[in-house]
Amino acid sequence: MSHDDKTDRDTDRGMAVRRQVLGEAHVDRATAAATPFTADFQDLITRYAWGEIWTRPGLDRRSRSMITLTALVAGGHEHELAMHVRAAIRNGLSVDEIKEVLLQSAIYCSVPAANRAFAIAQQTLQEDGLL
Repeated sequence: MSHDDKTDRDTDRGMAVRRQVLGEAHVDRATAAATPFTADFQDLITRYAWGEIWTRPGLDRRSRSMITLTALVAGGHEHELAMHVRAAIRNGLSVDEIKEVLLQSAIYCSVPAANRAFAIAQQTLQEDGLL
C-alpha cells in the first residue's frame, strides 16, 4: 500500500468514526469552518486521532470515551468536555458511568478540575434531556 493510499484510508476511516462519535452536525460545522489556515489541522485530527487511534482494536469506544473524559479533566480542557460528554453517551456510557468517571477524576486529576467538569457535564446532559 502506498503512502497516499494509507493516508486516504486513514482519512476515510477517521471521518467515519469522527462522525459516529461526535455526530454529523458537529463534524459538518467543524469541516465547514475550516480555513486555509486550519484545514491541515482538521486533516491531522481526522487521520490520526480518529483514523489511527480511535479505530485501533485494543480498546472499545466506551473505554476510549472514559479515557478521553479523564484526560480532558486532567488537562483542564473544558472547551472540549461537553462535546465528549455527548460522545460518551453515543459510545454507550450511561449518565451514572459518566458521573463515576468524573468522581474518579476528582481523586487523580484534582477536585477543582472535576468540580468544573461536573458543572459542564450537568449542563450538557440537561440540554440533551438526560437529567
